[in-house]
Amino acid sequence: MRTAHVLTTALLAAAALSGTAGAAVADDPSASPGESTAGPTEAGTTFRTATAIEQGVPATADAAAGDYLYWVFPADAGQRATVKAKVRLPEAAGRHGTSTWRLDVYDGLRRRQACMYGMQTRAAAKDTTSVELSCTLRTVRSWAEPWSNDPLPGSYYVRLTVVDLPEEDLGQPVRAEVEARSADAGGAHAGDGSLSTPLVPGATARAAEDDENAPKQAAAFAEPDGGWASGWWSDRWIWTVAGGLLGALAGIAGYSLTRGSGRPARVPQGS
Repeated sequence: MRTAHVLTTALLAAAALSGTAGAAVADDPSASPGESTAGPTEAGTTFRTATAIEQGVPATADAAAGDYLYWVFPADAGQRATVKAKVRLPEAAGRHGTSTWRLDVYDGLRRRQACMYGMQTRAAAKDTTSVELSCTLRTVRSWAEPWSNDPLPGSYYVRLTVVDLPEEDLGQPVRAEVEARSADAGGAHAGDGSLSTPLVPGATARAAEDDENAPKQAAAFAEPDGGWASGWWSDRWIWTVAGGLLGALAGIAGYSLTRGSGRPARVPQGS
């Protein structure tokens, strides 16, 4: 009976820790998008003038076909970001043929990041009223080797442009809609190291100069909920504690099974 009680306690402890892990993931801000609010209504035309956006908040911009449109958003360790874009095209009567649109994402070092999946390039026929694109990035790592191209915590630039269209259609008005969201990848992608500074524009220069009159461009970029390096916590910690607790309870149960009921009856009592 004592052994059964120990095993029951172990199972209940494991179930409680599992529920805690699920609650931790569910309560994570990146697990469920925030409420949709009004976002920026313009876009930059270069990396330096990229418009800052927050995750979960859609941004719009009125532009002309042929323009390069740039936005920038923050992504922290453990987040797997997905960027979606929609371009509303002019009426078919005013267009002369098919156009091809492309969505690219760059990290804080302006390295183009590959999409795990999603429609990054899509052609829009002459009679199409809109075209939608998407790109899901790899999970952001807390640190990486210098030679690797792994996504790191910091700013991520979104570039939207048309790469092929009839020359007569250049300059026609279009409306772009962009939104970035992230999902928490969990402890399976957690790392033991971390960057000393997130890869955001101007952070190194401001730290070196420490000048009140220095450009404040980087300060405009919103930080993830909880600040940078908020990904230090993951469900890997919970499962580590759960494994240790279950191991200890298993040891107690094994000892209870093997020690028997006490001294054998045929063993003489010591004097």
